[in-house]
This record gives sequence, structure tokens and C-alpha cells, in this order.
Amino acid sequence: MASKRILKELKDLQKDPPTSCSAGPVAEDMFHWQATIMGPPDSPYAGGVFLVTIHFPPDYPFKPPKGSDFSLSLSLSLSHIGGLLQVAFRTKVFHPNINSNGSICLDILKEQWSPALTISKVLLSICSLLTDPNPDDPLVPEIAHMYKTDRNKYETTARSWTQKYAMG
Repeated sequence: MASKRILKELKDLQKDPPTSCSAGPVAEDMFHWQATIMGPPDSPYAGGVFLVTIHFPPDYPFKPPKGSDFSLSLSLSLSHIGGLLQVAFRTKVFHPNINSNGSICLDILKEQWSPALTISKVLLSICSLLTDPNPDDPLVPEIAHMYKTDRNKYETTARSWTQKYAMG
């Protein structure tokens, strides 16, 4: 089941790629993909290139993606650990919904997951989160507080981190 679903998602992505995103298998392994997310132009992440690895679990898409701890590097990692599709940034990103381990706080990666969702929709949701953080459901309360009380400082810091970690 997972192989057919993954192949269908790949064909759909190739036929109609989401804006500012691309994804496909690494070598011949359909359960291991690499993706790229371009920082949204209307965000402090503009110009950043976020690399993504995706490891599909054998029972994809019936298990929801779940965040986990990963080493840092400014790419996004979706990797298979313990039978679940794990979703986490692998590098530093200054964002209230992404912590220093790279875990992402996003409703579709938690309680709103549905097998009807696709990797394309997950990537688009992450792009949307970069444009519109949710400071009311933060993983990093200090950054959420800055976002709410000093937007200029937040945007300057996020832009600086993007230049340092996502443009090199």
C-alpha cells in the first residue's frame, strides 16, 4: 500500500509541483526522498533554501507525522523513526513554532493529521508556517513573545539566521 501511495504522490508532484517546493526519491529508494523549500518571499526567510529529507514508514500514510529531535543544519528533515514519518528542521531557524532540535509545531503534523494529506500539502503547510507563525501555539515561548511584542526584532533576527544558515 505505501509503495503505491508514495509513487502516486511522486507522479502528482512531478505533474503539478507546489509553489517554491520540489521533492523526489534519492537514487532508487522510493522510501527516501529529498525535497527543497524556498523561503517564502514575503517572510524573513526569503532567499533561504531549505533542504528536506523524507523517509516514509512502511504504513504511510496511516500514521501521522510526528516531530522528533534531530541534529542542527538548515534543512528540514522528514525521517522515519519508530514506524512514523518524522518531521523536523535539521538546522537553526529562528521561529516560534520550530525549536532548537528542529521539531515543528504544526496541527497537521499532530491531531489534524489525515491519510488524505500528502507530502505536497505538508510542504505547503510548512511554507505557510514560515510566512505566518502561530505564536499562540509555540515551541519556543521566548521567540513567540518577541514576535508578539517586538516584530521588528523578530524579523531582523529571523532574516539574520536565514542569511547565516540557509544561504550558505
